[in-house]
Amino acid sequence: MEFGIFLNGFVPGPAAHDRPSEHLALKRELELAVKADKHNWKYVWFGEHHTLTEYSHMSAPEVAMGYVAAKTERIHLGTGINSLSPRKEHPVRYAERAAMLDHITEGRFEWGTGRGAGSHEVATFGIMDTESTRAEWDEVSREIVRMWEQYDYSFQGEHFTVPTPHNILPKPYGHSHPPIWMACGNPGSFAKAGSLGIGGIAFNFEPIYNLKGRIEAYKEAAENPVEILGDYQNNNVMMTNGVICLSDRARAREIALSAGLGYLVTLVNLYHDTMPKSLDEITWPDPPIHLGALGGEELLDELIAGGYLLCGTPDEVCEQVAAYQQVGCDQLVFGVTGGLSHEESLEMIELFGNQVIPNFDSSPEISTEVYRRAAGGPKYPPYNNPVDPSLRHTVLPPAAIIPLPE
Repeated sequence: MEFGIFLNGFVPGPAAHDRPSEHLALKRELELAVKADKHNWKYVWFGEHHTLTEYSHMSAPEVAMGYVAAKTERIHLGTGINSLSPRKEHPVRYAERAAMLDHITEGRFEWGTGRGAGSHEVATFGIMDTESTRAEWDEVSREIVRMWEQYDYSFQGEHFTVPTPHNILPKPYGHSHPPIWMACGNPGSFAKAGSLGIGGIAFNFEPIYNLKGRIEAYKEAAENPVEILGDYQNNNVMMTNGVICLSDRARAREIALSAGLGYLVTLVNLYHDTMPKSLDEITWPDPPIHLGALGGEELLDELIAGGYLLCGTPDEVCEQVAAYQQVGCDQLVFGVTGGLSHEESLEMIELFGNQVIPNFDSSPEISTEVYRRAAGGPKYPPYNNPVDPSLRHTVLPPAAIIPLPE
């Protein structure tokens, strides 16, 4: 099992309305990604959200990835998720940015996709019906691969067009393209991702064991994909959760019992109206539950046992991580900007990376690199139309990397 962190541009409280504080919060999150690269973590996922005050100020994750890519060596950088509605942006822009990031990272970019996070967010772009984004995803996701591979791409679709042949540039890095992922919620979407040969991204707000059936649906579909969306199959289920892993057990549990830990969930309940609310249904501005006042240590132990969060010392967290292996999770990703201070988040990344990850992931390779390396070649022919034989280079400048044949 592989591990990652999730960054969302979380700027809670009055800081969301103070520009210097917003700047500091964003830079601190990027610092976590750089730290993770040095301590065995294999992935960092960047949220993409729009107009979700406090919850996520990460509206342009590709820009943040360029910054992190220059400061890291090994860790993969993924969009979690890039929403694909053509009413938000023309799909050619998705293909261009993904391919450019693939070059900047030299193959470390992961293209996570989805439909969007809720009605408030998509309404920013004049999209008033969230259900309509389903058909848009179906159309756009398939066409991006064609854009990456063909030199005279054109398309006349229901939701967007490229009416005349164009060469969408750059092409991805190397012989294939970035791994493709899809955000999943209900069992049908897990099976859909598996049947398309792409990774499944599960944003978990419920007990871990509730997801077992969904992961099984993905794996069953992945055994005999109906269609491989890209050049190769990315057989992966990524799941998110929260973790508080510190050397000081008492401090870890104190954080878990505090009211501040659930603040992010009240914002999720506010903005994510396309998924069920948390069990407590508390929605901002109502204050989150203070576990210490409800059931204290006993309730916390029940929540840990149910897989709502991971909490404790590295040894304790190792036992808790094992549950994710039992339900078939391939990658476990943590949001680390909830109840911990910035300094504690840095400590957690180092401690978890050094003392927990090696117990579950000893491979020097990253699974998506292995899948990508095995790609047999482009899925689509390079040209849809005959190439004019008279089009030949006759003169090149000195900077040309490949010279004219003698």
